Amino acid sequence: MTDWKSRAAALYDGGFRPMFIDGKWVPAASGEVMDARNPANGELLATVPKGAAADIDAAVAAARRAFDGPWSKFTPFERQALLLRIAERFEAEWETLCLSDTLDMGMPIARTLANSRRVLGMLRFYAGQAVAIHGQTIPNSFPGEILSQTVKEPIGVVGAIIPWNAPIAGSVWKIAPAIATGCTVVLKPSEEASLTVLLIARLMAEAGLPDGVLNVVTGHGADAGAALAAHPGVDKIVFTGSTATGQAIARAATGTLKHVSLELGGKSPVIVCRDADMDKAVPVAAMAVFANSGQICIAGSRLFVAREIHDEFVARVADFAGRLRIGHGIDPDTEIGPIISARQSQRIEGFLGLGIEEGARAFTGGARHEAPGLEGGHYIAPTVFGGVTDAMTIAREEIFGPVISAMPFDTLDEVVERANATPYGLAAGIFTNHLGTAHKLSRRIRAGSVWVNMYHAIDPAVPFGGMKMSGYGREGGLEHMYEYLQTKAIWINTD
Repeated sequence: MTDWKSRAAALYDGGFRPMFIDGKWVPAASGEVMDARNPANGELLATVPKGAAADIDAAVAAARRAFDGPWSKFTPFERQALLLRIAERFEAEWETLCLSDTLDMGMPIARTLANSRRVLGMLRFYAGQAVAIHGQTIPNSFPGEILSQTVKEPIGVVGAIIPWNAPIAGSVWKIAPAIATGCTVVLKPSEEASLTVLLIARLMAEAGLPDGVLNVVTGHGADAGAALAAHPGVDKIVFTGSTATGQAIARAATGTLKHVSLELGGKSPVIVCRDADMDKAVPVAAMAVFANSGQICIAGSRLFVAREIHDEFVARVADFAGRLRIGHGIDPDTEIGPIISARQSQRIEGFLGLGIEEGARAFTGGARHEAPGLEGGHYIAPTVFGGVTDAMTIAREEIFGPVISAMPFDTLDEVVERANATPYGLAAGIFTNHLGTAHKLSRRIRAGSVWVNMYHAIDPAVPFGGMKMSGYGREGGLEHMYEYLQTKAIWINTD
């Protein structure tokens, strides 16, 4: 059995971890640093550079040199081979990557380890796509003997900004399609969780990634992130995070009309019909929110249950929530880990207070979780609110914490209208044993992903993204590849 505590002590010792620009490990131009702390106990893991505009300038210049230079000569086969070597390095170091994620942002080690199929699958999927990029020969009606064709070309330098809730998967989802298409990347991780991203850069460099193809600049969003979004040398911005930050990034990108892809927030509905299999639906509906302590953009935090089964179903969800094991992420038995930071924990507590103040009832949880051995960490008990109305703050705003708002419904038309009555449209879940109901509801819900009798299914071959204020653009599938490519039309007079 793996001794996670000993491995954790050996992985991060409070020392300095530089950032990665043009194949070199460097400090910030200013010399400033930030602390990286374990959210489970507040202990210092390491310090990282506090990058800003000057560092972004250096990283973008390196990415541009690589794009215009040696990297542009790589064939599709060579890019494919590189991605496959990266996948091999990730597989060999998977436990170390997972331990880093758990220490850096708190996700239970059992959950991070379970993500191997998804992450390694992404790398290998995009490796396959690298040799499948092609244009078309198009018949035209122009007079004469004219050949018309299209070619797909890499969009250029990509600025990628990711959140703290899934550093491994979030990084790969940005980097892998860029490598497959021949783009280069400047990646800015969240200031709350930068360590794993630096480890990813090291593993990719060891796999033979050419200098400048991937650059990682650590720093705050207001400094490094804002500079990246507005940088004239960046051809495309890809961002995952809050809707408010996404709006700011979209505004910053207008100055240079760079391409933008945004995967933003959500307030996703889960609809449990009266014919649902309760034994199967209860744990899935609960973990649709409680997974990763609710720190997931697709959290199914609005639970609509048919009135005939509402009371029993909600009681069973609350009982399930109350039995979840809360603790340090490196404990293999932990099911609910810490919240990322004191600030985020306090924000969630504010929503819990508002829920009670506005008339909701906490069937379980509703407060911080404190227990011996968890001192210094940020823990919120999984919470199930009943007596919730659509107008309540907890039913309208994204909490990004382990909080369910349960509400009854009477008809399918009613629940569709209420489920869609949100500015968001990222995901939704439906539980029913009637195929017709599943089909009708899934077509009428305004969300980028709809899961029936399941939740959280994400596959590299299937597009993922949002509608409305949950963003635009897709990650996964062929549509993701097209986000990193542009189409050129070529006309040749053969007379």
